[in-house]
Amino acid sequence: MIDKSPFSVSIEDVYRAAELIEGQVVRTPLIAAPKLSELTGADVFVKYENLQFTNSFKDRGALVKLLSLTPEEGKRGVIAMSAGNHAQAVAYHASRLGIPATIVMPEQTPFVKVGNTEALGAEVVLSGATLNESRFRAEEIAEDKQLTLVHPYDDPLVIAGQGTVGLEVMADRPDLDMLVIPIGGGGLIAGSALVAQAHAHPVEIIGVEAALFPSMYNAVRGAEMEAGGQTLAEGIAVKVAGSLTIPIVKELVSDILLVDENMIEAAICTYLSIQKTMAEGAGAAGLAAMYAEPERFKGKKVGVYLSGGNIDPRILASIMVRGLSREKKIISLRITISDNPGVLGRIATLLGDAGANILEVSHRRLFLDVPAKGATLDMMIECKDARHAKKITANLQDEGFDVCELEAPGGAETGTH
Repeated sequence: MIDKSPFSVSIEDVYRAAELIEGQVVRTPLIAAPKLSELTGADVFVKYENLQFTNSFKDRGALVKLLSLTPEEGKRGVIAMSAGNHAQAVAYHASRLGIPATIVMPEQTPFVKVGNTEALGAEVVLSGATLNESRFRAEEIAEDKQLTLVHPYDDPLVIAGQGTVGLEVMADRPDLDMLVIPIGGGGLIAGSALVAQAHAHPVEIIGVEAALFPSMYNAVRGAEMEAGGQTLAEGIAVKVAGSLTIPIVKELVSDILLVDENMIEAAICTYLSIQKTMAEGAGAAGLAAMYAEPERFKGKKVGVYLSGGNIDPRILASIMVRGLSREKKIISLRITISDNPGVLGRIATLLGDAGANILEVSHRRLFLDVPAKGATLDMMIECKDARHAKKITANLQDEGFDVCELEAPGGAETGTH
């Protein structure tokens, strides 16, 4: 880089990146979110990076790196290591530009992610139990075949490309007080922080990591929190932050918040049910932070990065049902009944009269915890809200039925008989 900057990337690099990719990636909207503002107490604006072709901001940095290749480098091809969004971004833009691409993915990567990457034109190599082990294999192949490594975050060109998100946000809402940005390796927040630093109006940058993977938090604070575990935010589940991004984050980012899985899950539900848009766990981390520490953002104009929307449909379905259960819009009841004709019909009538919708019924007679002359009904029921759910349970109890509520569909008992 020829620009004088204390970091590996300068604001001039971000501007050049924006010129390079103009018209080749989506200029995603920054949209006011009144309902989220109501929930959080802040004036919220969402940056919809889930609208990129591969449904994440990764399109930007990958394309900037690919456009930097010489004709000879492009002919030989590129290689990347990734378990998801970066893989698809490199595969898509490499194919579009006629550049051969190889992606090294961990051996346990879900079939759908492998298939999506292959469908975009890349050769997939499964190697290693973790992304770090995949990195070693990618570096070996790169050296052996003279391929250019497209790192997911620790590359000046990639960082500059991700910084173009910040350029668009500040152009659309120059009066923002804060940007709330997910952190994995740090490319997105580092690039955006450079933009915010150069902005006339002071903008505070808040980073967000999954509590199970506090890699950047550790790096900038000198902490030694353990990183690892099963997280919904696999897109930011990075054990080692970028060596190029750490100095930028340490200097320009005000704070890093850690969010737990419950907050991430709630944010995913909110995006889908209220904003009518898809957010993966990493993409929802910013909103999760606003849920976790609302006082930090109250009364401020806040730009929240929805950085990606690639979530497994099965996981999303489970999250939505769990969310409805927490709101008591779906409840599970265990009802002990006498094993006589017409009892099940009577219960169904009572529920129908109360305005409940029966979603699922399990009728058990032969288990040892069921009375010999009785039966147990496990019923999943749709309700209007918590008050309606309480009324339904009370109606059944008033009719003489022994009822307890389960924590969630198939969960443990939490109610009383």
